Amino acid sequence: METKDYLRILREEIHSTVIATVDGEGHPVTRVIYIMLTDENSLYFITAKGKAFYAQHMAEIYPQEESRTALEVFQVAEGTGEFFDLSVKPIFRDTFVLGVSAKGEAGQMGQNGEKTQRNASGQQGGYFITDRCRGCRICCSKCPQKCIDMSAKPFVIQQEHCLHCGNCMEACPFGAVERR
Repeated sequence: METKDYLRILREEIHSTVIATVDGEGHPVTRVIYIMLTDENSLYFITAKGKAFYAQHMAEIYPQEESRTALEVFQVAEGTGEFFDLSVKPIFRDTFVLGVSAKGEAGQMGQNGEKTQRNASGQQGGYFITDRCRGCRICCSKCPQKCIDMSAKPFVIQQEHCLHCGNCMEACPFGAVERR
């Protein structure tokens, strides 16, 4: 699927989502937002004036108190989203990129043929198995989604099913699993 497809699902079927930002001191903060509208590459939401999220964004957009009298619609024009379908086993997982500054769509093929996860800067994410893999299968036994393909060496993590829990990396006695 493409970004516009995930945005359509968020708007028409899910409606609310969690968005992660940072506060004025650089600490991570999550907020639940109601998605009002989407276009090809961004989403729009409103938030109540009494909420901290509103105050944080209004202070950035409208620094003068008198300019904050009306409720504003906010646009998320750049970022990375993750889509999980937890109704199937193994889960289905994909990332998508919001905004025109993204360096390509989120899911692209990696060096071992696995689908890679990319953030808004185009950097790969998730876990991958390096050439240090000796085929011991310990990582496979620790994977809750059973999403490690053992048909090739090094083994390949099927990113579309991976939870990014890190169990495989912790279990590998050879240090063959790395986080991007």
